[in-house]
Amino acid sequence: MKRILMIGTLLLSSAAHQALAEEQCGKVTIADMNWSSASLIANVDRFILEHGYGCDAELIPGDTMPTSTSMIEKGEPDIAPEMWTNTVKELIEQAVSDKRLAIAGYSLSDGGEEGFWVPQYMVDKDPSLKTIAGIIAKVKTFKHPEDPDRGAFYGCPAGWGCQLSAENLFRALKLSDAGFDLIDPGSGAGLSGSIARAYERGKPWFGYYWAPTSVLGKYKMSKVDFGTGIDEEHFRDCISQAECAEPQVTMYPTSVVQTVTTMAFAEKSTIQFEYLAKRSITNAQMNDLLAWMEDNQADGNIAAEHFLLTHQDIWLTWIPADVAAKVKSALADL
Repeated sequence: MKRILMIGTLLLSSAAHQALAEEQCGKVTIADMNWSSASLIANVDRFILEHGYGCDAELIPGDTMPTSTSMIEKGEPDIAPEMWTNTVKELIEQAVSDKRLAIAGYSLSDGGEEGFWVPQYMVDKDPSLKTIAGIIAKVKTFKHPEDPDRGAFYGCPAGWGCQLSAENLFRALKLSDAGFDLIDPGSGAGLSGSIARAYERGKPWFGYYWAPTSVLGKYKMSKVDFGTGIDEEHFRDCISQAECAEPQVTMYPTSVVQTVTTMAFAEKSTIQFEYLAKRSITNAQMNDLLAWMEDNQADGNIAAEHFLLTHQDIWLTWIPADVAAKVKSALADL
Protein backbone atom coordinates (compact mmCIF):
# COMPACT_ATOMS: atom_id res chain seq x y z
CA MET A 1 0.00 0.00 0.00
CA LYS A 2 2.83 2.40 0.84
CA ARG A 3 4.43 1.66 -2.54
CA ILE A 4 1.13 2.39 -4.34
CA LEU A 5 0.71 5.64 -2.42
CA MET A 6 4.27 6.64 -3.23
CA ILE A 7 3.77 5.98 -6.97
CA GLY A 8 0.51 7.89 -6.90
CA THR A 9 2.21 10.83 -5.19
CA LEU A 10 4.99 10.84 -7.80
CA LEU A 11 2.46 10.77 -10.65
CA LEU A 12 0.52 13.65 -9.13
CA SER A 13 3.76 15.54 -8.53
CA SER A 14 4.81 15.03 -12.16
CA ALA A 15 1.38 16.10 -13.45
CA ALA A 16 1.39 19.15 -11.17
CA HIS A 17 4.90 20.06 -12.35
CA GLN A 18 3.82 19.90 -16.00
CA ALA A 19 0.62 21.87 -15.37
CA LEU A 20 2.58 24.54 -13.53
CA ALA A 21 5.18 24.66 -16.31
CA GLU A 22 2.53 25.21 -18.98
CA GLU A 23 0.73 27.81 -16.87
CA GLN A 24 3.97 29.70 -16.23
CA CYS A 25 5.14 29.77 -19.82
CA GLY A 26 2.38 30.82 -22.21
CA LYS A 27 3.72 32.72 -25.20
CA VAL A 28 7.49 33.09 -25.28
CA THR A 29 9.64 34.83 -27.89
CA ILE A 30 13.20 33.70 -28.62
CA ALA A 31 15.84 35.69 -30.49
CA ASP A 32 17.09 33.76 -33.52
CA MET A 33 20.46 35.48 -33.97
CA ASN A 34 21.97 35.71 -37.43
CA TRP A 35 24.91 33.34 -36.92
CA SER A 36 24.87 29.55 -37.01
CA SER A 37 25.61 28.58 -33.39
CA ALA A 38 23.05 31.03 -32.01
CA SER A 39 20.40 29.90 -34.49
CA LEU A 40 21.03 26.28 -33.55
CA ILE A 41 20.60 26.98 -29.83
CA ALA A 42 17.50 29.12 -30.44
CA ASN A 43 15.86 26.29 -32.37
CA VAL A 44 16.77 23.75 -29.69
CA ASP A 45 15.18 26.04 -27.09
CA ARG A 46 12.05 26.49 -29.22
CA PHE A 47 11.61 22.71 -29.62
CA ILE A 48 12.17 21.88 -25.95
CA LEU A 49 10.07 24.77 -24.61
CA GLU A 50 7.23 24.01 -27.02
CA HIS A 51 7.12 20.23 -26.82
CA GLY A 52 8.57 19.67 -23.36
CA TYR A 53 7.09 22.56 -21.41
CA GLY A 54 3.94 23.34 -23.40
CA CYS A 55 5.02 26.88 -24.28
CA ASP A 56 3.75 28.80 -27.31
CA ALA A 57 7.33 29.39 -28.48
CA GLU A 58 8.14 31.70 -31.37
CA LEU A 59 11.47 32.62 -32.98
CA ILE A 60 12.06 36.22 -34.04
CA PRO A 61 15.11 37.59 -35.90
CA GLY A 62 17.84 39.05 -33.71
CA ASP A 63 21.35 40.44 -33.44
CA THR A 64 23.46 41.44 -30.45
CA MET A 65 22.83 45.18 -30.14
CA PRO A 66 19.23 45.47 -31.42
CA THR A 67 18.11 42.42 -29.41
CA SER A 68 19.68 43.55 -26.14
CA THR A 69 18.30 47.08 -26.61
CA SER A 70 14.81 45.78 -27.40
CA MET A 71 14.83 43.46 -24.37
CA ILE A 72 15.78 46.35 -22.11
CA GLU A 73 13.46 49.00 -23.56
CA LYS A 74 10.47 46.93 -24.76
CA GLY A 75 10.74 43.74 -22.74
CA GLU A 76 10.96 41.54 -25.82
CA PRO A 77 12.07 39.06 -26.96
CA ASP A 78 11.89 37.05 -23.75
CA ILE A 79 15.07 35.08 -24.41
CA ALA A 80 18.40 35.72 -26.14
CA PRO A 81 19.91 32.20 -26.15
CA GLU A 82 23.46 33.12 -27.20
CA MET A 83 24.54 36.60 -26.17
CA TRP A 84 28.25 37.46 -26.43
CA THR A 85 28.00 39.75 -23.44
CA ASN A 86 31.57 41.08 -23.63
CA THR A 87 30.51 43.20 -26.62
CA VAL A 88 27.65 44.82 -24.66
CA LYS A 89 29.05 44.33 -21.17
CA GLU A 90 28.16 47.68 -19.61
CA LEU A 91 24.69 47.72 -21.17
CA ILE A 92 23.85 44.22 -19.88
CA GLU A 93 25.32 44.79 -16.43
CA GLN A 94 23.32 48.00 -15.98
CA ALA A 95 20.13 46.29 -17.16
CA VAL A 96 20.68 43.42 -14.72
CA SER A 97 21.29 45.95 -11.94
CA ASP A 98 18.08 47.76 -12.92
CA LYS A 99 16.21 44.41 -12.84
CA ARG A 100 15.27 44.61 -16.51
CA LEU A 101 17.34 41.59 -17.56
CA ALA A 102 18.46 38.33 -15.93
CA ILE A 103 21.39 36.05 -16.72
CA ALA A 104 20.19 32.46 -16.94
CA GLY A 105 23.53 30.73 -17.51
CA TYR A 106 26.31 30.05 -19.99
CA SER A 107 25.27 28.96 -23.49
CA LEU A 108 28.89 28.00 -24.18
CA SER A 109 30.21 26.47 -20.98
CA ASP A 110 33.84 27.29 -21.79
CA GLY A 111 33.07 30.57 -23.56
CA GLY A 112 34.08 31.86 -26.96
CA GLU A 113 37.72 31.26 -27.78
CA GLU A 114 40.37 33.14 -29.76
CA GLY A 115 44.03 32.44 -30.24
CA PHE A 116 46.98 31.63 -32.49
CA TRP A 117 46.80 28.07 -33.79
CA VAL A 118 48.74 25.35 -35.59
CA PRO A 119 47.37 22.06 -37.00
CA GLN A 120 47.13 19.27 -34.44
CA TYR A 121 49.09 16.94 -36.74
CA MET A 122 52.10 19.25 -36.42
CA VAL A 123 51.96 19.16 -32.62
CA ASP A 124 51.56 15.37 -32.68
CA LYS A 125 54.87 15.14 -34.56
CA ASP A 126 56.63 17.92 -32.63
CA PRO A 127 55.10 18.80 -29.22
CA SER A 128 57.31 21.91 -28.98
CA LEU A 129 55.04 23.58 -31.55
CA LYS A 130 52.36 23.86 -28.89
CA THR A 131 54.32 26.84 -27.49
CA ILE A 132 55.26 30.16 -29.06
CA ALA A 133 58.93 29.47 -28.25
CA GLY A 134 58.73 26.27 -30.25
CA ILE A 135 57.03 28.07 -33.15
CA ILE A 136 59.70 30.77 -33.27
CA ALA A 137 62.48 28.16 -33.13
CA LYS A 138 60.96 26.46 -36.20
CA VAL A 139 60.12 29.63 -38.17
CA LYS A 140 61.52 28.17 -41.40
CA THR A 141 58.96 25.36 -41.17
CA PHE A 142 56.15 27.87 -41.82
CA LYS A 143 57.30 29.02 -45.24
CA HIS A 144 55.86 32.23 -46.68
CA PRO A 145 54.03 31.43 -49.96
CA GLU A 146 55.91 34.19 -51.79
CA ASP A 147 59.17 34.49 -49.86
CA PRO A 148 60.82 31.20 -48.85
CA ASP A 149 63.24 33.08 -46.59
CA ARG A 150 60.40 34.27 -44.34
CA GLY A 151 57.81 32.53 -42.19
CA ALA A 152 54.05 33.08 -42.67
CA PHE A 153 51.60 34.14 -39.98
CA TYR A 154 47.97 34.38 -41.16
CA GLY A 155 46.25 37.27 -39.42
CA CYS A 156 42.65 38.34 -39.05
CA PRO A 157 41.09 39.94 -42.19
CA ALA A 158 41.44 43.71 -42.51
CA GLY A 159 38.48 45.59 -41.09
CA TRP A 160 37.47 42.90 -38.63
CA GLY A 161 37.65 43.64 -34.89
CA CYS A 162 40.17 40.84 -34.38
CA GLN A 163 42.59 42.49 -36.82
CA LEU A 164 43.74 44.86 -34.07
CA SER A 165 44.39 42.18 -31.45
CA ALA A 166 46.14 39.84 -33.90
CA GLU A 167 48.44 42.60 -35.19
CA ASN A 168 49.20 43.94 -31.70
CA LEU A 169 50.07 40.47 -30.42
CA PHE A 170 52.18 39.87 -33.55
CA ARG A 171 54.16 42.97 -32.51
CA ALA A 172 54.24 42.06 -28.82
CA LEU A 173 55.65 38.61 -29.64
CA LYS A 174 58.25 40.23 -31.96
CA LEU A 175 57.33 37.74 -34.66
CA SER A 176 58.65 39.98 -37.42
CA ASP A 177 62.09 40.01 -35.77
CA ALA A 178 61.83 36.21 -35.51
CA GLY A 179 61.39 35.98 -39.29
CA PHE A 180 57.61 35.97 -39.75
CA ASP A 181 55.54 38.17 -42.06
CA LEU A 182 51.93 38.94 -41.20
CA ILE A 183 49.66 37.90 -44.08
CA ASP A 184 46.25 39.52 -44.56
CA PRO A 185 44.04 36.69 -45.86
CA GLY A 186 41.68 39.22 -47.44
CA SER A 187 38.47 37.74 -46.04
CA GLY A 188 37.07 35.19 -43.65
CA ALA A 189 36.82 32.75 -46.54
CA GLY A 190 40.44 33.42 -47.40
CA LEU A 191 41.52 32.66 -43.85
CA SER A 192 39.49 29.46 -43.53
CA GLY A 193 40.60 28.45 -47.03
CA SER A 194 44.25 28.73 -46.04
CA ILE A 195 43.63 26.28 -43.18
CA ALA A 196 41.73 23.89 -45.45
CA ARG A 197 44.50 23.91 -48.07
CA ALA A 198 47.17 23.25 -45.45
CA TYR A 199 45.16 20.36 -44.01
CA GLU A 200 44.49 18.78 -47.40
CA ARG A 201 48.22 18.77 -48.12
CA GLY A 202 49.44 18.04 -44.61
CA LYS A 203 51.44 21.28 -44.65
CA PRO A 204 52.42 23.68 -41.85
CA TRP A 205 50.10 26.56 -40.93
CA PHE A 206 50.31 29.24 -38.22
CA GLY A 207 47.80 32.00 -37.62
CA TYR A 208 44.80 33.50 -35.87
CA TYR A 209 41.38 31.85 -35.55
CA TRP A 210 38.41 31.65 -33.20
CA ALA A 211 35.78 29.23 -31.88
CA PRO A 212 33.13 28.01 -32.05
CA THR A 213 33.39 27.61 -35.82
CA SER A 214 32.82 24.90 -38.40
CA VAL A 215 36.49 25.25 -39.38
CA LEU A 216 37.73 24.09 -35.98
CA GLY A 217 35.13 21.34 -36.11
CA LYS A 218 36.50 20.02 -39.40
CA TYR A 219 40.18 20.70 -38.87
CA LYS A 220 41.63 19.87 -35.47
CA MET A 221 43.93 22.67 -34.36
CA SER A 222 46.13 23.22 -31.32
CA LYS A 223 46.11 26.62 -29.61
CA VAL A 224 49.62 28.02 -29.18
CA ASP A 225 50.56 28.74 -25.56
CA PHE A 226 52.35 32.08 -25.09
CA GLY A 227 53.38 31.08 -21.56
CA THR A 228 52.05 34.30 -20.04
CA GLY A 229 48.53 33.61 -18.87
CA ILE A 230 45.84 36.25 -19.45
CA ASP A 231 46.11 39.94 -18.65
CA GLU A 232 42.50 41.03 -19.21
CA GLU A 233 43.15 44.67 -18.34
CA HIS A 234 46.03 45.06 -20.79
CA PHE A 235 44.12 43.18 -23.48
CA ARG A 236 41.14 45.51 -23.07
CA ASP A 237 43.13 48.74 -22.78
CA CYS A 238 45.84 48.08 -25.36
CA ILE A 239 45.82 44.84 -27.34
CA SER A 240 42.26 45.33 -28.60
CA GLN A 241 42.79 49.03 -29.37
CA ALA A 242 43.96 50.77 -32.55
CA GLU A 243 46.43 52.83 -30.51
CA CYS A 244 48.61 50.39 -28.57
CA ALA A 245 52.08 51.86 -28.33
CA GLU A 246 53.65 49.17 -26.15
CA PRO A 247 51.78 45.89 -26.56
CA GLN A 248 52.64 43.20 -24.04
CA VAL A 249 52.17 39.47 -24.55
CA THR A 250 48.96 38.00 -23.18
CA MET A 251 46.72 35.12 -24.13
CA TYR A 252 43.25 36.02 -25.39
CA PRO A 253 40.64 36.29 -22.62
CA THR A 254 37.68 33.96 -22.87
CA SER A 255 34.61 35.61 -24.39
CA VAL A 256 31.64 35.23 -22.06
CA VAL A 257 28.66 33.72 -23.93
CA GLN A 258 25.47 33.71 -21.89
CA THR A 259 21.75 33.16 -22.12
CA VAL A 260 19.93 36.37 -21.20
CA THR A 261 16.22 36.77 -20.47
CA THR A 262 13.97 39.63 -19.52
CA MET A 263 13.39 39.89 -15.78
CA ALA A 264 9.67 39.49 -16.41
CA PHE A 265 10.27 36.08 -17.99
CA ALA A 266 12.68 35.02 -15.22
CA GLU A 267 10.15 35.89 -12.52
CA LYS A 268 7.10 34.41 -14.26
CA SER A 269 8.57 31.31 -15.89
CA THR A 270 10.80 29.96 -13.14
CA ILE A 271 10.66 26.34 -14.35
CA GLN A 272 11.65 27.29 -17.90
CA PHE A 273 14.32 29.64 -16.56
CA GLU A 274 15.76 26.68 -14.67
CA TYR A 275 16.03 24.77 -17.97
CA LEU A 276 17.89 27.70 -19.58
CA ALA A 277 20.26 27.80 -16.61
CA LYS A 278 21.19 24.15 -17.22
CA ARG A 279 21.27 24.31 -21.03
CA SER A 280 24.94 24.62 -21.95
CA ILE A 281 27.30 23.18 -24.53
CA THR A 282 31.07 23.07 -24.91
CA ASN A 283 33.09 24.73 -27.67
CA ALA A 284 34.27 21.35 -28.94
CA GLN A 285 30.69 20.07 -29.16
CA MET A 286 29.56 23.22 -30.96
CA ASN A 287 32.51 23.09 -33.37
CA ASP A 288 31.44 19.59 -34.42
CA LEU A 289 27.80 20.66 -34.83
CA LEU A 290 28.77 23.67 -36.93
CA ALA A 291 30.89 21.45 -39.16
CA TRP A 292 27.86 19.16 -39.62
CA MET A 293 25.70 22.18 -40.46
CA GLU A 294 28.13 23.34 -43.13
CA ASP A 295 28.62 19.89 -44.63
CA ASN A 296 24.86 19.37 -44.84
CA GLN A 297 23.93 22.97 -45.70
CA ALA A 298 21.56 22.84 -42.73
CA ASP A 299 19.81 25.82 -41.15
CA GLY A 300 19.27 26.22 -37.40
CA ASN A 301 16.01 24.26 -37.43
CA ILE A 302 17.42 21.19 -39.20
CA ALA A 303 20.57 21.34 -37.08
CA ALA A 304 18.49 21.47 -33.88
CA GLU A 305 16.56 18.36 -34.92
CA HIS A 306 19.86 16.62 -35.74
CA PHE A 307 21.26 17.58 -32.34
CA LEU A 308 18.17 16.44 -30.43
CA LEU A 309 18.04 13.14 -32.30
CA THR A 310 21.73 12.28 -32.00
CA HIS A 311 22.90 13.86 -28.74
CA GLN A 312 20.51 12.73 -26.06
CA ASP A 313 23.55 12.23 -23.83
CA ILE A 314 23.85 16.02 -23.71
CA TRP A 315 20.33 17.42 -23.58
CA LEU A 316 18.82 14.83 -21.25
CA THR A 317 20.97 16.34 -18.49
CA TRP A 318 19.19 19.68 -18.92
CA ILE A 319 15.58 18.66 -18.20
CA PRO A 320 13.51 16.49 -15.83
CA ALA A 321 12.33 13.04 -16.91
CA ASP A 322 8.70 14.06 -17.55
CA VAL A 323 9.80 16.89 -19.86
CA ALA A 324 12.30 14.61 -21.60
CA ALA A 325 9.55 12.06 -22.31
CA LYS A 326 7.48 14.70 -24.09
CA VAL A 327 10.48 15.88 -26.13
CA LYS A 328 11.28 12.29 -27.13
CA SER A 329 7.67 11.76 -28.19
CA ALA A 330 7.77 14.86 -30.39
CA LEU A 331 11.06 13.75 -31.92
CA ALA A 332 9.53 10.37 -32.77
CA ASP A 333 6.92 12.20 -34.88
CA LEU A 334 9.49 14.02 -37.03
